[in-house]
Order: sequence, then C-alpha cells, then structure tokens
Amino acid sequence: MKLLVYGAGVLGSLFAARLYEAGHDVALLARGERLAALRRHGVQLAGGDSPAVRRVPVPVVEHPADGYDLIAVFVRTHQVDAVLESLAGLEGDVLFLHNWAAGPEPLGAVIGHERVLLGFGMAGGTMDGDVVRYRATNFMTRRVAMPIGEPDGRTTPRLERIVRTFRATGINAKTEPKMDAWLKTHAAFAVPLGQAVHTAGGPLALADDPDAVRGMLRLMRRSLAAMPTPPVPRGFAALRILPEGLLVATLRRFLRSPTAVHSGLSDASPATAAELARLAEQIRAYTKVR
Repeated sequence: MKLLVYGAGVLGSLFAARLYEAGHDVALLARGERLAALRRHGVQLAGGDSPAVRRVPVPVVEHPADGYDLIAVFVRTHQVDAVLESLAGLEGDVLFLHNWAAGPEPLGAVIGHERVLLGFGMAGGTMDGDVVRYRATNFMTRRVAMPIGEPDGRTTPRLERIVRTFRATGINAKTEPKMDAWLKTHAAFAVPLGQAVHTAGGPLALADDPDAVRGMLRLMRRSLAAMPTPPVPRGFAALRILPEGLLVATLRRFLRSPTAVHSGLSDASPATAAELARLAEQIRAYTKVR
C-alpha cells in the first residue's frame, strides 16, 4: 500500500514515522518551515522529557499527487477546507483522522463520497521546536485504539485492509461502525473542555476553579443532549446521568493529572482557538437541524 500522510504535526509525524519504519512506501506532506526542517533532519522523535532524539528519514513532499492508495489526513478542523480543495480531482481513498463534527457529507461533496473514511488519531504529545515529544499512551500501544470507520457504518474490504495494515505496523487501529457518532461525541466533550481551559489559562488553573468546571460540565451535557444519535462510546452517557458533584470532582482530578497537564490542552495558540471555534460551529449546525 502506497500512503500519503497529509499534515506533519504531532500525530502525522508519529504516524508517518511508524509506517516508514515498518517498511511501507509512505510520504509525509508538509509546508513552510516544517517542510524545511523535515528535509534537513527527518522526523525527530523523543519520548516525554527524554533528551534522546531519534531521527526517522521519512520522505517528504510539498503537494499531494495521484498514485497513492490511501491519503491519511492529520490537520486541524479549520484547515480541512484547504485540504479538500487540494485533493479534489485526485485518486485514492482519503482517511480523515482529526476533530470533525460535521459528518461525512461536506467531505464527500468535494472529493467524492466513495473516497471518504472517518477516524481519529489517538495520540498525544507536543512539538518542541522541530522535535515531536510524544506520550507513551498513544495509538502505538495496546492501551489506546485508533478508531476507523466507513461513513455508513459498514465493515468493507477496504476498511478491513486498512485496519489490518496499520495493526501489522504496530499501530493499534480498530473498526468503529458508528464513527460519525463517535466524532460528534468527542466534539461535545472536547469543545467545552478546550474552551474552558483556554479561558482559565491552563488545566491546573481550571482545576482550581470548581465553578468554572461546573459550567464546563453543563455545556458538555447540553452538547451531548443535542446530538442526533446516542453518544459513542456509550460510557459518555455517564456525563448526563451521574451526579454533578461527583463529575466535577472527577474532572478536577483529571485536569490536575499528567495526562492533562502535558497534553495539547495546554496549547493556547491561535490555531487551537480557531479549531475549537470551527468545531463549535459544527455542533451548533446539527443542533439547529434537530
């Protein structure tokens, strides 16, 4: 399988490096300073705070082209429109692995509905200059599985082939028959969380403000209640039914945990704010339809 990884941030870089090291014909698409850095040093990886940096010479390209069996897209939500324009008219299946609550229709309307697959990259880490610092709990372990699904929920031969290929490289992928609902559920949780953290000035500051955490929880509950389908995974239904006090205490513990403190939650960049705003728009759109 010939693969193009579109997007060279934390997730795309980790993904491309693992595929390359497993012997796959893979290229990583990047632009600007990131492209220049990758051409000089390859993908640079470091686990957590380790001083050891590993370099993986993944081939890089600046523009997408025909000839790929699969294009895996790792970009922010507000960047998807530009990606779609660049992929229109090309061939090959496209697996979108990012925050997305608008459903498959706007994706397929531009590149062709038959090309679209949905998923989510379950990895965590940060960019330290040109070095990707990743957490151990990501899609390269058995602890967290990367869900992938067909828009209509079928288990097709191409979906099985993609999951099988990823798993053979050590990427813990799994089929998800309700991928669109999964993504909407994730957005219903992630948008209030991300916006509350941004307003408070970080996860620790938010954890110290129980009233703000309570307000965040109520927004999560409203977003989940507005979904056109039940939440996926079903465990998220607990956010709607468990006592508020218990959930506030649980969320405050999570915000103080290393997982929250050393994750993308601490990223207060304009790009993060733009992504959260676009996701919020998508949530409001299906709420109005309902």
